Amino acid sequence: MKLSILPAALMLLAATACKKQETIHDTFARIDAEVKNNFDSYAALEKATSTIGHRLTGSENGKKAEEFTFNKFKEYGFDDVAYQDFEVTAWSRGTISVQIDGDSVPAVTLGHSPVQADISGELVDMGSGLESDYTAKPDAAKGKIAFFYIGILPGSPAGSRNLHRSEKTAIAIRHGAIGVIIYNQVDGGIMFTGTASVTGEVLNIPAICIPKEEGFKIKEKLKTRKVSAHIAMTNHSDPIKARNVVATIKGSELPDEKILIGGHLDSWDLATGAIDNGIGSFAVLDIARAFKANNLQPKRTVQFIMFMGEEQGLLGSTYMVQQAIKDGSIENIRYMMNLDMTGNPIGINAGGKLDDSTFFKSLGSEINRIDTVFKNKITGESGLHSDHQPFMLEGVPVLDLNGNLDRSIYGCYHANCDDFKLVNKQHLMNTSRFGTMVLYGLANADKLPASKMDSETTRQFMIDNHLEEPLKLAGDWKWE
Repeated sequence: MKLSILPAALMLLAATACKKQETIHDTFARIDAEVKNNFDSYAALEKATSTIGHRLTGSENGKKAEEFTFNKFKEYGFDDVAYQDFEVTAWSRGTISVQIDGDSVPAVTLGHSPVQADISGELVDMGSGLESDYTAKPDAAKGKIAFFYIGILPGSPAGSRNLHRSEKTAIAIRHGAIGVIIYNQVDGGIMFTGTASVTGEVLNIPAICIPKEEGFKIKEKLKTRKVSAHIAMTNHSDPIKARNVVATIKGSELPDEKILIGGHLDSWDLATGAIDNGIGSFAVLDIARAFKANNLQPKRTVQFIMFMGEEQGLLGSTYMVQQAIKDGSIENIRYMMNLDMTGNPIGINAGGKLDDSTFFKSLGSEINRIDTVFKNKITGESGLHSDHQPFMLEGVPVLDLNGNLDRSIYGCYHANCDDFKLVNKQHLMNTSRFGTMVLYGLANADKLPASKMDSETTRQFMIDNHLEEPLKLAGDWKWE
């Protein structure tokens, strides 16, 4: 018996040894088929928005969202799931009343406005709210309420670069304004919120948003006469507890090298945050599910992260980086992939100083072979104000996906219209499909296309990407 079985067993072993190794194309095709059949983030996001609502950090809703995603990771088969607890002082809104020329005007308080404010003053039109607008009218804003557009006004000088609302507010404060009124660029009476503080500290002047239509009416009035305003508000700034949620797959060959993928789970409180950032964070969830479902075991350790506190000043990601610096593990973080309002990806945006400029083009070509919806648009732009920022400032290469969502969706950014009905199921599925492929290709690479930048290289990278001014306004410029 034994003699007759042995040759067959040897033949089976030989056949197994000679079996063709799965190519990257085969792996991507397998991922594609599995995600199309078992994609879960659309249903999960629908459930979260309908049963939890907004996901403001530090709120009861925020806590429910943390638990919801923790349980999802467990459901997908992760044994290594953990909360990363942090405690910070966080801002939340109270009441607001705004009168302009004696008439009540709809308005939303911008984040980190004072706990209490009651001011009256004359409005001064500061155009797009850039430094050049104040230079053109020295001392015009001193003792007055700075009034400006959230974007770049039509007719502005060619090459004008827009700034974040918080940076525009910092400029107004520096020029002596006693309040800030920003008017929106979206039609339909929509108002947005978001932090107006570059530092995450409570401001000493009130900052508000009013609708686009009201803003342009006031702008016309200011051309011929003075306009005054009264702003009264209450807000809260209290110690809160929150948690990043982290799920880990240990690398098969280089377990000490970490590739992070994250998206901020938290949202502002005006709506459910389905777009900002449900489509990003819940895509991260489904990418994690796809890794487990496809038994993807990359060479490097991959961590899937639901960040909290992004909207109130990158609180969760900053805490994670601070802890990594303290224990030295920042050196193990080789890449940070961030999905923030990413949808229907058509390419890859790779920040950092690339050692191999062809890597992402080649990776994207393999994805394009799977589906030509992915156009393999490769860019190298870097910005601020999302969870990649604290990693990038430590020289960690960062990555995101070039999305191709309907631009009208972004009109509900930080606004009361950010609802699940805006979510396109196919677009969210595409983020999961292509995001899984990009992440696996990176984490399983023989050699990563970029390495951690030293301090001087990071400094020059910030300058080359026009980030020096906003970082200095925020007090985040680490260099002389």
